[in-house]
Amino acid sequence: MINALPSARSASRRFPVPRLPVAARILIGLVAGLAAGYCAGPENAALPAFGTIGGLWLDALRMPIIPLVFALVITGLGGGTDVDGSTRSARRAIVAFACFLLASAVFGVSFGAAMFSDWQVAGLDAVRGGTEKLPPLPPLGDTLRALVPVNPIGSAASGAIVPVVLFALIFAVALRRIDRPRAAAITELFRGVADTLLVIIGWVLLLAPIGVFALAFDVAARSGLAVGALLAWYVLARIIGGIALAAAFVALVGVFGRTPLRAFLRAALPAQSVAFSTQSSLASLPAMLQASRTLGLPERQVGTVLPLAVALFRISAPTAISLAVLALARLNGIDLGLPQIMLVAILAVLNNLVIAGLPNQISFFAAYAPVALAVGVPIDLLPLFLAVDTIPDMFATSANVTADLALATLLTERSAAADEDLAP
Repeated sequence: MINALPSARSASRRFPVPRLPVAARILIGLVAGLAAGYCAGPENAALPAFGTIGGLWLDALRMPIIPLVFALVITGLGGGTDVDGSTRSARRAIVAFACFLLASAVFGVSFGAAMFSDWQVAGLDAVRGGTEKLPPLPPLGDTLRALVPVNPIGSAASGAIVPVVLFALIFAVALRRIDRPRAAAITELFRGVADTLLVIIGWVLLLAPIGVFALAFDVAARSGLAVGALLAWYVLARIIGGIALAAAFVALVGVFGRTPLRAFLRAALPAQSVAFSTQSSLASLPAMLQASRTLGLPERQVGTVLPLAVALFRISAPTAISLAVLALARLNGIDLGLPQIMLVAILAVLNNLVIAGLPNQISFFAAYAPVALAVGVPIDLLPLFLAVDTIPDMFATSANVTADLALATLLTERSAAADEDLAP
């Protein structure tokens, strides 16, 4: 007898079922874990098993972080050539990037301190992975000496991320001083190491829905719905931060730019729409270039500034990293002092510069985890922040694109004005 119904396999080939993005699957795992853990309660017999599953997944995620950050610093700073360093527009752009990124980090730690100062979650001692308070700060001299990586391998083994990063920075600068063929070979080696570690992280992230479900189950069973409410508050803080940054750069164009503000907003809207839907500044670059042509900006300067901005100037990243680390500290019951907060701001800027081009799920841990570890904040609960990162990232990418286009407008207008003044 001939079967009139097509097989499931042939039907799936004819009508492929769309797969959910990784971010959506992680978010589903978070919501399901919070709901199941809340229903199960703190006395559930399965709680140790879920804690073990979540801990194993988190340990696998921790495994490549330090060598990945080291390799990314080497490949990002040690092997490239100077990017249009001889041009006036590029020099101005790089100086402006550094100033505004530091301002973003300062805004992030200040805003985060205000938003998360009253966070209190009980019942999480078993899953926090750290102490309730940071140990007393050692004298300044001892602190500075501890930053020198006397034994970089030992620092990496003990999880001391700051000496590792400093050694990587020194190594990268020195790499640029040797002859180019040998420097290229060393850089290529570390690029291969970084690519391999990214593959490992990709494998671990395939299990992220399961790992996040287990972590969320454990957390919700012990603390109820308090963690879910605090994550929602964190998402709100990230959205407000992204909107505030975008509004600040629009205001800069309105106050200091020659371009009419209405014309700038109308030209920027397509690029902002692409950024919001794709969560990718790189994918928005063609729309930004079209916006610059619509505004009549000089193409030669725009062709220098905008690619640099897309590569180096993610204005929302220092704010986002600072907010996440401060929120994670409060979720762990840790009060960061002023020196730790200053270190968060500095590392947030540096990490923004060394994670260019990484996918969001991977760059999240490469950017956020080292900063948290550097100030003594356990990262056991960090995957919960990744699970709710999709919507804030839409606003963050839109802010990045708005800032890129606004700064390109201001800098190229200034360059054009200078050229006009120098003309006979």
